[in-house]
Formats: sequence, C-alpha cells, structure tokens
Amino acid sequence: MTRTPRPSGGPDRDHDSPGGVVVFAPAPLLTITIEAGRSGGDVHVHAGGQGIWQARMLAALGADVTICASFGGETGRVARTLLLDEGFRVVGVDREDANATYVHDRRDGERSPVVETDDPPLSRHELDELYAITIRESMAADVVLLSGPAGDDVLPADTYRRLAADLEAFECLVIADLAGERLSSALAGGLDLVKTSHEELVEDDRIDETEKDDEGAIAEAMRRLSEEGAETVIVSRASDGVLALVDGALLRVTTPDMEVVDTKGAGDSLTAGVAATLARDAADVRRAIVVGAAAGALNVTRHGLGTGEASTIIAFADHVEVTELDAPHGSGTEKED
Repeated sequence: MTRTPRPSGGPDRDHDSPGGVVVFAPAPLLTITIEAGRSGGDVHVHAGGQGIWQARMLAALGADVTICASFGGETGRVARTLLLDEGFRVVGVDREDANATYVHDRRDGERSPVVETDDPPLSRHELDELYAITIRESMAADVVLLSGPAGDDVLPADTYRRLAADLEAFECLVIADLAGERLSSALAGGLDLVKTSHEELVEDDRIDETEKDDEGAIAEAMRRLSEEGAETVIVSRASDGVLALVDGALLRVTTPDMEVVDTKGAGDSLTAGVAATLARDAADVRRAIVVGAAAGALNVTRHGLGTGEASTIIAFADHVEVTELDAPHGSGTEKED
C-alpha cells in the first residue's frame, strides 16, 4: 500500500508552521509517583500512558496536538482535567468504567509499584464512538499516531487494522508504535511508519532471544515488517541506538551516551520526535528519525516521562550520527551522513 503524504505539513501550511497531530490514546492512565523530597516524599499526579507521553513530547516540540481518548470514573475525570490544564485539545468519549491508575514509589531511585489497577474493555458503543471521533479529527490532521492502551483487553486488536485502512482516504501520515497482535493488525491495514524495539521483536517471536543484539537478524525482521505493510520501520535498541529502514536503505542512528535517570518513556519520546518532524515536513524522514533519536536520548536524563525542551533536543540532534549500512538494492555500502 502506498500513500501520497501531504508535503510540508499540509496543503495550506508554510514550512515553519506546526503540523497537526492526532494521537489515538484509547485509555489514558492516572499516574501517581512518589519522589524523594524534603518532607519525606513529593507526590506527582499526571495523566499518563503511551499516547499521553507521546502527546507531551509532541507538544514540547511545537506540534498542534489533539488527543482522542476515553475517560470514566473519578480517575478518568482527574486525568481529563489534568490534560486540559496542560493545554491539550482533548476529544473524549465517556466510558462506564474508571480509567486505570498506578501508584509508583521512586524515593530510592527505582520504580516500585504500590498499586496498579486494571483497565476493563470498552463497550461496543464506547469503542464505536471513539473510532468515529478519531476518524473525524484525523480528516484535518497531518499525522495520526496510533498508540496502545496499557491493558490487553481494552479494545480488539483489529481496531488498528480498520483505523489504518480507513485513514488512507485522508492522505495523512499514519504512524504506529505498537507490538504483538496490535502491530500485526495495523500492518495489515497499511502504515507509513512503524516504531518498535528489539525487545518487542523478541516478545513477538519476530527474532530469537539470542538475536536481539544481532543487527543482521533485526534488519531481516525489519524487512519483513516492511513487506507486511510498513513503508518505514524504526527499531530502538536501548543503549545501542536505533536501526531504521528508509526507502529500502538500512540506517544505524546513534547518540552520545547520557547519564540515565529513568529509561521509561524514551521510546515514546523517540516516536513523538519523529511524528512532530514529519507533521512539519512529510518528506524529510531521515531528519525526523534524527530528531526522534535526540528526543529519546535526552528523555532518559529526566524524571518526567515524555518531557523535554525543544531547543535542547534540536541542538542535541546535531550530535546524532547516521550511518548507512545497506543501500536500497543491497550494495552493502557503509557510510556516515
């Protein structure tokens, strides 16, 4: 499947204008984190979950973000209010069940779960309404980012296939940061870009555990993902950097090593950096990956998930190295951009 993305962030935008990004975040979390503080502990309360952390980084990079999500119960009301207070445009569906919540204690520097509640499935009516508002909002968007809920049973995996296929009609770039059955379903619908990780490739039986550090094995898995329906494939590999398959060329993208405060959320920041850049210029995929790598690398130096400062990320991007490992037709060349 081949889309014709809107050039330079949409038909009526100039190159420097922020692009519009719709984030499909089916069921946000309410997150409560206890950090070390002068009075025995500081309590931080935020809306969270994959799509929300991505939305936060998108906003930090100047994107015009719309969050499509479901909210229910006391936890949902709090999460929605917090998102609105952050300045997000939130298009929400009311659900009967409360949103999931976690309480994590980080006073000793490590995340220790105190409470983690489950997230029940959306009803058929709730899912239909969420699907409809996502399609509606995506009609005017430059990029649609498909993220997953924390719970396995919140919505059927086939939802992602239907969304990817239906969004083709609106000529917006569709990005998926998914794994497992959700990823397979989204690929069946057709995607402009997929982001996954080497650990998720192992969990999905796309590579063997012994191959997770093998660039050749990962590259073959990436090519299979491309054959399944992704035009561009990005695989994050923790401290080993990123591999990307762009127009048939395999790229190794590396960043300077940074002191790690919290690795959680780095992959979401990478995806958001890519999406924010493509929303401005759909044609510059390599630049988008560089900015994404910079956002992910810097996020590990912070306590807040999906947080960052745009000028620092853009400056850091100048220190990201891109090496072409394999040319489109398998010439085996290796060169640095």
